[in-house]
Amino acid sequence: MFVYNIFMDGEVNETYITLEGHVELHKYKYLYFAVTLTVYIFIVISNLTIVYLIWMHTNLHEPMYIFIAALLLNSVVFSTNIYPKLLSDFLSEKQVISYPACYLQFFLFYCLGASEFSLLAAMAYDRYVSICKPLQYAAIMGRNTMSIYLSLAWLVPACLIAVMVILSANTKLCRLNINGILCNNSIYSLHCVDSKVQTVFGAVVLVMTLLFPMLFIVFTYTRIFIICYHSSKDVRKKAAQTCMPHLLVLISFSCLCAFDVIIVRLGSNFTKVVRLIMTLQAVLYHPLFNPIIYGLKMREISKQLTRLFSQVKVINH
Repeated sequence: MFVYNIFMDGEVNETYITLEGHVELHKYKYLYFAVTLTVYIFIVISNLTIVYLIWMHTNLHEPMYIFIAALLLNSVVFSTNIYPKLLSDFLSEKQVISYPACYLQFFLFYCLGASEFSLLAAMAYDRYVSICKPLQYAAIMGRNTMSIYLSLAWLVPACLIAVMVILSANTKLCRLNINGILCNNSIYSLHCVDSKVQTVFGAVVLVMTLLFPMLFIVFTYTRIFIICYHSSKDVRKKAAQTCMPHLLVLISFSCLCAFDVIIVRLGSNFTKVVRLIMTLQAVLYHPLFNPIIYGLKMREISKQLTRLFSQVKVINH
């Protein structure tokens, strides 16, 4: 099922990891393929449609909508990191992945996941300034500030996760099979020994990319709710319209992270079917959830979507 450093013609073949999390693949591979392809196409089209609308309409060139576009692009790349490989595995006789490709998938999985928390934190701060300091909003949330937040949201997680990959990439392997369908934290189960340096640095990365942004988001929205409670009905209505979609997305993404942790930490206590379902939950509903929430709950985006669909109907008729 795998190849491990076999010398042939003076060259060294790559190490291959077997993905053992698939269930009844020989029976349902075409069904799995059709459903997954449909979901992936819908994820790409729905997310990129809203990104296109934000890009095309100047009234949506505000920090709040730019952050939403960045979040949706993040979802597209996140899904592209997972779904094409899944589709290939469904139709392959052996579900394997090279060790470098496995770490690349691991890197993108957690880099983009951490970036999402950073983007949600930036969006929370944007809403805080907009609602609590409206007269200073233009000065605080200028184009340069927004660019810095976007850059940091992607660069900081990328650097931290890259260090994690470098620390563990050359670790000796005692196993070459993963009880899953993708390369997440379960990749550490392949190692012969646990590295204290990796463990400590992993905890630091977790605090910096997940705990700090989450605490900042909770603090920011708490401040917003306190101020709105003592404000007029119009202020409370504005806060509800703009903050609720972000909170729903935050809850959705937190569930994704919870599933990932549960799968890795308690996966051995579950049957293969349960592990598969939980993994699919972790990578399925959130990329679908984002465009639906922002398309339906953000008034200006909803207006532009309605106009777009109306134009499509006119062209078709």
